Amino acid sequence: MSGSIYGKNFQVSTWGESHGKAIGVTIDGCPSGIKLSESDIQLDLDKRKPGKSPFSTPRKEDDKVEILSGVFEGKTTGTPISLVIYNTNQRSYDYSEISKYYRPGHADYTYDEKYGFRDYRGGGRSSGRETASRVAAGSVAKKVLSNLGINILTYTLSINEISIDKNNFNKNEIYNNFLAMPDKFAAKKAAEYLLKLKDNEDSAGGIIESRITNLPSGIGEPVFEKLDAMLAKAIFSIGAVKGLEFGNGFESSKTTGFINNDSFEFKNSKLTKLTNNSGGIAGGISDGFPIILRAAFKPTPSIYKSQKTVDKSGNNVEINIDGRHDPIIVPRAVIVVESMIAITLIDYIFQRILSKFDLIKKALF
Repeated sequence: MSGSIYGKNFQVSTWGESHGKAIGVTIDGCPSGIKLSESDIQLDLDKRKPGKSPFSTPRKEDDKVEILSGVFEGKTTGTPISLVIYNTNQRSYDYSEISKYYRPGHADYTYDEKYGFRDYRGGGRSSGRETASRVAAGSVAKKVLSNLGINILTYTLSINEISIDKNNFNKNEIYNNFLAMPDKFAAKKAAEYLLKLKDNEDSAGGIIESRITNLPSGIGEPVFEKLDAMLAKAIFSIGAVKGLEFGNGFESSKTTGFINNDSFEFKNSKLTKLTNNSGGIAGGISDGFPIILRAAFKPTPSIYKSQKTVDKSGNNVEINIDGRHDPIIVPRAVIVVESMIAITLIDYIFQRILSKFDLIKKALF
């Protein structure tokens, strides 16, 4: 299988399966001298780990990370960083029936068509459990970003039709409720909706929003490696993502150029914009204003409600999927989106140094 490596200057390679012995990631290109410990990485992994709420899978995993290489005396050495997370609560027998049929909304059929064989234990490599490796790598990337003063704030914007009210926005509330919503009133309403949906053996989707601040202008490579294009690639690589927009996004198609264009002006001898409809990226390059993006997640495909499908013998069948599943993916995916953003930003910040000779000279002398 190819396609498990992302990035070129800050490169991550994830490995492992949902019900294998372990999952992990190797990071190549992290500079030396960054303070890093297992507890730093664990903070982000705890935001993603299962079994913490009535809205996540009851599978209990500590997601305890272990640093195998690349860190000495509490600092990165500049050599490859290898991280491992051991699976401790596999129940592969829950998935034995899956080997006989194709689950709607999953990659069972396409994996069989591509490889002629698949690991059916919880989806194997296509399982959302793979994202724990991304979160571990993203935590390292965020340590580098924090040293540069660059911030990423990510949260649940909406669940089904229930959206946060920006007037109630409180970033301290994001991890104070089970749904990672910065509006406690919307979180309460969404929780009530999800409990009813769970009783009906069904699942929900939602939208995650992220705001990147203090990123300087000039980040991103024109044409094929625009910053928004690479962020889109990173976020669309998360299995459940079905839509993505920046700034005014799809709403810009309903307006006019005069309204949608971001006008410039000098204020106190400093360049500013009157609006930020572009979402902080123009021509594929950051403009120094906040980058705002939103990712749409589909409902969890594994549901207990009866569904129609086919088995591998060519029969039409009706199934009830056993196992342990999230009634909604979105809250646990918040930190995954944030991690993929961090990895991409670091990759292209490093690339930025190569765009000007004076930056190269500054780095050397």
